[in-house]
Amino acid sequence: MTDTITAGRFRQVLGHYPTGVVVVSAAIPGRRPAALTIGSFSSVSLDPPLVAFYPDKASSSWPEIREQQRFSINILSAGQEDLCKQFAKKGSEKFAGVSWRPADSGSPIIDGAAAWLDCELYDVQEAGDHYLVFGRVVAMDAAPNRPPLLFFRGEYGSFTPSSQTAETAPEVPGIPTAAGTNEGVA
Repeated sequence: MTDTITAGRFRQVLGHYPTGVVVVSAAIPGRRPAALTIGSFSSVSLDPPLVAFYPDKASSSWPEIREQQRFSINILSAGQEDLCKQFAKKGSEKFAGVSWRPADSGSPIIDGAAAWLDCELYDVQEAGDHYLVFGRVVAMDAAPNRPPLLFFRGEYGSFTPSSQTAETAPEVPGIPTAAGTNEGVA
């Protein structure tokens, strides 16, 4: 079957692949920091430590971040949907009401993020209507007990590793389950 590949259909089909959500941010001398929400982020290389993301060519924040040559990547945690939406909007007031601290580079590290990476700009390539940006990681940290924010089929959610969930044992006639009793148990 051959579908006509429209932007809407492309987005719908790719929505079946869950993604994490990050906020890329940079300190701008004499002004408020610049930032944007990104859903396409990945690790690239261990040696050197590289990550990548894809800002839209129409972004007004990306040129400001690119000019600084340094940026932080904040991996948002479950429950930070409002921040995701706030940083996705156009405008200069993205950090209004947001608690953050500066990385050594000065780039904002958002409080409550699941993890953060402070990066130097490594390379930028054109990729259709986006750029492919590579960052070399120079510092990083994570909050191991803070699950990430996920985006799947147009909605936000979170992830709980199977090691952190109670296993559900199969029901065996005559054996009580954790939820109560089975039929046949007196």
